[in-house]
Amino acid sequence: MRILLIILAIAGIVVSSLALNVHFQTGTQPCDINERWDCGVVNHSSYSMLLGVPVAAIGIAGYVALGLLAFTRHRFFLMVACLVGFLFALHLTNIEKNVLMVWCLYCVISQCIIALALLLSIGWLIAGILARRREEQLAQKHI
Repeated sequence: MRILLIILAIAGIVVSSLALNVHFQTGTQPCDINERWDCGVVNHSSYSMLLGVPVAAIGIAGYVALGLLAFTRHRFFLMVACLVGFLFALHLTNIEKNVLMVWCLYCVISQCIIALALLLSIGWLIAGILARRREEQLAQKHI
């Protein structure tokens, strides 16, 4: 599961990088599909910045952190970071749906990536806990 989580983190970095590129571009974007799907509108809105930092850049940093946590096998901290990332992405999704009323394809893909990473991190954490309990039970039988 660790490798899959690292792959998801890399995918998140790629998608967030594409969104960051849109943030700094002024021309027509490849994800400018129609009036309901336009990454440019979302990534140029006032909601695309947090404390002067583009949200997409925060996404890149977050996915790098997730990849490092998965690589170093910090299961609990990975799950917590995925939960925080998921809740933040859910907040941004709510803004797209209810405030901007325009969807960003890259943002939706990122939401799916972080949701899947959260589910996998929960499963990986539970698997680790169960494995540790089995080891403890085996160790007690040998005493």
